Amino acid sequence: GFGYAIKTAISQGAKRGLFSNEAGMGSTPHAHAVAKVKYPAQQGFVAIVGVFVDTFIVLNMTAFVIFVTNSIDGSTTGIALTQKAFESGLGSFGITFVAICLFFFAFSTIIGWGLYGSRFVEFLFRTSKAVRPFLVIYSFVAILGATVNLDLLWNIADTFNGLMSIPNLIALLLLSGTVVKLTKEFFAKEDGRKLKK
Repeated sequence: GFGYAIKTAISQGAKRGLFSNEAGMGSTPHAHAVAKVKYPAQQGFVAIVGVFVDTFIVLNMTAFVIFVTNSIDGSTTGIALTQKAFESGLGSFGITFVAICLFFFAFSTIIGWGLYGSRFVEFLFRTSKAVRPFLVIYSFVAILGATVNLDLLWNIADTFNGLMSIPNLIALLLLSGTVVKLTKEFFAKEDGRKLKK
């Protein structure tokens, strides 16, 4: 029983963490790639900070609110549990606050993934004419996703996140030498600047 509990906690934690911060999935490099920085390592550190803020601050603060307000009752889960915890601390405004945060999170995620997908399609088909059909299909799937069973939706999302991570993690392993080299160059130049000062 203890082993099953640990396995479930690790499995659910990894799946939800991956869904939340997307570390290792290869989705956020598209946003970081357009940044104008002198050294690639600088933007790499920005990416690390994003994962840290999301995972260790936002998610942990949410968990602490749930624990501190003693909202765990064994039957309430997911967003309803978060709303219950915030309602306990902030009154009826807590439910509204969580709903507004969830709206902005979901809306920005849908827009962001639509943009990423359109860029992928344009790259794969070497033409911008393929973008419009993709966006039509994407919009239909987004509407469909809002109507299907929530457990099914989570399972589909977890499956595709895992599948997306596999080639990206292989690429990270193959590029790890380049990452180490560029990071060392960045720190060497930073140390040289400090010595000049």
